[in-house]
Amino acid sequence: MATLSELLRGRTNLPDHDVEWLQLLVGDWQLVADLSFADLVLWVRSTRERWEAVAHVRPTTGQLVFVDDQVGRVADPGRTRDLLDEAASEQRILRVRQVVVPHEQGPDQSVREEYIPVVRGGHVVAVMTRHTNLWTTRTPSRLELTYLATADALCRMVTGGEFPHSGAPTGLRRGAPRVGDGVIRLDVDGVVTYASPNAVSALHRLGHLGEVVGASLAQIVTDNVRESSPVDEGLPLVVTGRQPWRTEVVAGGTTVSMRAIPLTEAGQRFGAIVLMRDVGELRRRERELLTKDATIREIHHRVKNNLQSVAALLRLQSRRLPDGEAKIALAEAERRVGTIAMVHDQLSQGFDETVDFDTIAQRGLNAVVEVSANGAPVHTVTQGSFGRLRAEDATSLAMIMSELVQNAIEHGLGDAGGEVRIFIERRSDVRGQSVLVVSIEDDGKGIDPARRPGSGLGTQIVQSLVGDLQGRITWEPVEPHGTRARFTATLRPIT
Repeated sequence: MATLSELLRGRTNLPDHDVEWLQLLVGDWQLVADLSFADLVLWVRSTRERWEAVAHVRPTTGQLVFVDDQVGRVADPGRTRDLLDEAASEQRILRVRQVVVPHEQGPDQSVREEYIPVVRGGHVVAVMTRHTNLWTTRTPSRLELTYLATADALCRMVTGGEFPHSGAPTGLRRGAPRVGDGVIRLDVDGVVTYASPNAVSALHRLGHLGEVVGASLAQIVTDNVRESSPVDEGLPLVVTGRQPWRTEVVAGGTTVSMRAIPLTEAGQRFGAIVLMRDVGELRRRERELLTKDATIREIHHRVKNNLQSVAALLRLQSRRLPDGEAKIALAEAERRVGTIAMVHDQLSQGFDETVDFDTIAQRGLNAVVEVSANGAPVHTVTQGSFGRLRAEDATSLAMIMSELVQNAIEHGLGDAGGEVRIFIERRSDVRGQSVLVVSIEDDGKGIDPARRPGSGLGTQIVQSLVGDLQGRITWEPVEPHGTRARFTATLRPIT
């Protein structure tokens, strides 16, 4: 399914600023649909000189009209196309009292339709249709009347080029308030003229136990916010309804998220609506997750410090020994401990149990070359990417890479130096599991017939770790000279 941006850019000649305006509208029109208890469909005039539907939203507060998605529908010649043309040319809202819409899963529906031109900069860029299911003839409640009046005001703002608000902040936090969470209607002075039951409950949880209707929302919030509590600088703009802004209020042991939408007519503000939601439990869980993440990072940091201490002790011990196998063994043990410490260092800087292994591989490669080359010129080339890996896989893979690169430098290149090439391929197997295929080549003297691959401690460690990763490893000669170590590893899925 193509995105709205792709549909608008591929099927219309609208300039970028008009495309962005329609994206803003669609990003916020769930509010209008919920207040209207109606489906909304966005129509644009395509390059084929016909009206095409590019977006569709259903209400979460009432009965929908269209079961099937309307995106991609073309307005048939006749009443619908004529009304779209008329609304666009006259720049006014057209209302059709009642039409019959066939319903695939039941009896035909009686629907009220409205054609609302979307205006920006004085010209029509699209037409939004509103489809209300007239499923009941009962007398509407005050809540419904208030919602519908507010929705009508927002539709007039769409036609007046005053909605959506281009200056409203983007990037909603989790738990942003919606119509069903609570709605307050304010007059031009910020006095509450209507509050839905959920909105009243949210204010009660903040500590306000008096009447809400007829009171100043700014006064209600101010009276219940402690002087010691931090206050968002956008709070005055939200509780008075003067700007399209968002804020959160912490009081009464809970947190209430608020969002203001000013209502204007011909550029003059005549009121506002404020959406609010009690997000106290949600924010508490977020704090718990942040605490857990911080604890995990601290654990990795301490493990890294402890491993570095062990490596330092091994280094001190090796300095007290004469040259020989014991000194070499301690130096290799120090390098292996340091390799594991690098993984924990990377984990301590992230927010989850995965790491960008390319960073670890490059750091490890530089360290091995510096220690193992002994002054010989060694050049390294890396092609491909490891990507993100789980911590368990990263530790094993870091050890494997360190051992194989050291072997390539010490036993392949020797004192003459040369080049080490690393080729990485990440792909999926027939079961859909992620598999790494890694080759480490050198252009040295090649495999020593007297030294069978896998006989040393380092290669035995490698074979054990590759087996743990459900992989295989092989060594083979490279023409005209050199050695290639090639291994595969099945990676754990990243959730």
